[in-house]
Amino acid sequence: MKEKNKKITLLLRIMALAWMLLIFCFSAADGTESSDTSHTVGRFLGRLFISGYSEMSEEEQLEWADKLDYPIRKGAHASEYAVLAVLIFGALGEGTVFDRRKYSRYLFSFIFTALYACTDEFHQTFVPGRAGRIFDVGVDSAGAAAGLFILWLVRRHIERKNDKEEYRS
Repeated sequence: MKEKNKKITLLLRIMALAWMLLIFCFSAADGTESSDTSHTVGRFLGRLFISGYSEMSEEEQLEWADKLDYPIRKGAHASEYAVLAVLIFGALGEGTVFDRRKYSRYLFSFIFTALYACTDEFHQTFVPGRAGRIFDVGVDSAGAAAGLFILWLVRRHIERKNDKEEYRS
């Protein structure tokens, strides 16, 4: 591996570990704190996208935020695990044992992220007001798969673009 690639891989490993710590911290928040965070995001989205939101009563705003609570939570789950899967992919580095077969790095990144999702849900069983759910592992894993699929599309686009440039020269 080139020196520059080694430094990038090290940085991505640090970022992946930091992201895992962030996920752990989010999961350590009790049920009330987690709901408050979701409601804060719901209120923010209401102010951003709903005309007349600021004229609504406090009760109407809260009702609106309650409706968004579930999609916000599941979207957060999927998004944080999409980011983690992409960071894991980068942390494995090009030219390593995980990069020998064309898709093994993607597969290992997905498996590692899905296993981390399992440990995260298990961790939540010990947090007051939270519960570990198999469904959430599925949401997390779907997010990881989506993140890796988007990464694959981007890399494929870049490779094709590079191939065209090489062909022209």
